[in-house]
Amino acid sequence: MKKITHTALTLVLFPLLLISARLYSQDVKLNKGTVLHVKLHGKTLEGNLEGDSIDRSLAIYLPASYKINPKRHYPVVYFLHGFTDNDSKWYGLTKHWINLPAILDTVFSQGGAKEMIFVTPDADTRYRGSMYSNSITTGNWEDFVAKELVAYMDTHYRTIAKTSSRGLAGHSMGGYGTMRIGERNPNVFSSIYLLSPASLAPVMAPLSTEQMNAIEAVKTFDDFNKADFFTKYLFASAAAWSPNTNKPPFYSDFPFADGQMLPAIQAKWIANAPLASLDQYIYNLKQLHAIAFDAGDNDIPGIANSITVLDSELNKYGIKHSFEIYPGTHISHIGQRISQKVISFFSDNLAF
Repeated sequence: MKKITHTALTLVLFPLLLISARLYSQDVKLNKGTVLHVKLHGKTLEGNLEGDSIDRSLAIYLPASYKINPKRHYPVVYFLHGFTDNDSKWYGLTKHWINLPAILDTVFSQGGAKEMIFVTPDADTRYRGSMYSNSITTGNWEDFVAKELVAYMDTHYRTIAKTSSRGLAGHSMGGYGTMRIGERNPNVFSSIYLLSPASLAPVMAPLSTEQMNAIEAVKTFDDFNKADFFTKYLFASAAAWSPNTNKPPFYSDFPFADGQMLPAIQAKWIANAPLASLDQYIYNLKQLHAIAFDAGDNDIPGIANSITVLDSELNKYGIKHSFEIYPGTHISHIGQRISQKVISFFSDNLAF
């Protein structure tokens, strides 16, 4: 028998592999979902002192099969974006560092997960982020997500309207919102995934003179718009966790003044840190079907440490969960984590 040389074998196999790859890529391209951009009137946001619109935009991803099979119903993943982000940025409607629909199209087309609906509300407020909390200053964002948004999706789209078929996930501020809302609403959401969650820990480290000066320099919203990211984040936190109806124009209190901590206000901020209040929600957390969280080893300072503490606390109570610290920064691997971890997590744990 003649020996087949490597060259001959390559000449035979390469065209077949090329054809296969082209067919595969064509299959992937065919299965594109639909992105909708709609408005939802938020009754729970009425009267917010920020003056934010209560008609909030929603970005909704419907999988490719949604329009093909009109009798099929789907689980829903409620995805919460981070500080200074919005729904348009995450859904490819505005150029950004991530495109969630493109990731979903690829994973679903490759058969890496069962198809689901994804929805993200626009929580970009006048303070650049709602913190997904209930506040007279920002509006009741926690209720908006857990009640109004869920009710809207179940009414207007072919969802599987059961707790077991609802997931909640988020990045950064959205990770905080996921923990906050998830631990309070186990009757609404069954599975939660936190990506680099911010503000989990009740850390109130003394601010530098430079940071204090930056905060005190903000007297108007024009000043606020020119402020750095950290200063804006503190203003958003104050609006969400220590509102004050008698202090225009920002209608909030800070837990420090003249370089000194203010214990009464500090206590309010600590009460809104999930790690500080975790013991109160153990029964609720045990009702959740699945919990997962991760962060980069070079994430924003404090985040990797906070989820390490969360891992320890959940272990103490015997609550099953998935936890990982991976090589990366706050945003460097988020697309990859969603593609390889988040989508399959919900595919495996939600009821179809």
